[in-house]
Amino acid sequence: MGRYSRQTLFKHIGVDGQRAITKRTVVIIGVGALGTVSAEMLARAGVKKLILVDRDYVEETNLQRQSLFTERDAVNQTPKVVAAKERIKEIRSDLAIETYIEHCDAQLLLSIAAGADLILDGTDNFETRLLINDVAYKLGIPWIYAACVESTYVSSAFIPDKNTPCFRCLIPTLPTTTLTCDTAGIIAPAVHTAVSLQISAALKILSGGEIIKPSMTMGDLWQNEHMTIGTEALIHDECPTCQTKEFPELNRTTHRQFSLCGRDTVQIIDDRLTEQVVAKTLTERSIEYKETPYFIEFHYDDTRIVAFQNGRLLVHGIMDVNKGQTIVNQVFG
Repeated sequence: MGRYSRQTLFKHIGVDGQRAITKRTVVIIGVGALGTVSAEMLARAGVKKLILVDRDYVEETNLQRQSLFTERDAVNQTPKVVAAKERIKEIRSDLAIETYIEHCDAQLLLSIAAGADLILDGTDNFETRLLINDVAYKLGIPWIYAACVESTYVSSAFIPDKNTPCFRCLIPTLPTTTLTCDTAGIIAPAVHTAVSLQISAALKILSGGEIIKPSMTMGDLWQNEHMTIGTEALIHDECPTCQTKEFPELNRTTHRQFSLCGRDTVQIIDDRLTEQVVAKTLTERSIEYKETPYFIEFHYDDTRIVAFQNGRLLVHGIMDVNKGQTIVNQVFG
């Protein structure tokens, strides 16, 4: 326990709590600003295993706040989960890390979360958070929400229990904004504050030493505002997740085409477009492309397209899903 002596000395964790932490597995959905900071904190705290899921690769604009990445990662367009794993292994060589360069859907999340002790939200959209919420309550696994934009932050932990509200119950009371980091910007302290709240709750859960009361903490660092509100009374009696157990997000048809939040990018999923099919088609059509160990990148007219190995494509520079599908059809038929 020498490595974790300062954490063990903390009276709310102690030797027993640290031993419990070293047996835990945590799933992190989204390895961007929130996910990189939380992954590093948990690695340093001594968890047994991290499972990282992210569909994107590192770009130069990420470096301002996504703390595990370097300029080399941006130049090489390294998938975020790959770059994160490389850095974390330099911090903790004994840590087990499982990675998925995937879009997080119900099937994937149910399979990887089944053996986990906790799920952390590192996403940027409510749709995926509702999915995490349904999976967590179906499997009986705690999860912790976090979000930030501009200089604001918010976090809340959810423990599956019919006597406490879930994320779906709280949606009417969450801060309402259409802003994203890509449209309104963000400062790194907001990220670290959101994650500090998230990981503080995580350590309480993972060490097993303290009951977490239903609450939500939010604030604005620029305005020096910070508050915590109790959420015990916000249970929705007919909530299809925590009360009636219908789990609507698990029964929802997975979208094969959609735009990414604030990114001017459309994602298209077509299982037929494997790496071999993409390379063969581009070669036959004399379209130049760059191949990495993880994806193929090429341009069609003025559009940049990144094709991953599993039939998932990112069509950059557009927001219209139909236009994105049309471009893919023009290239591949």
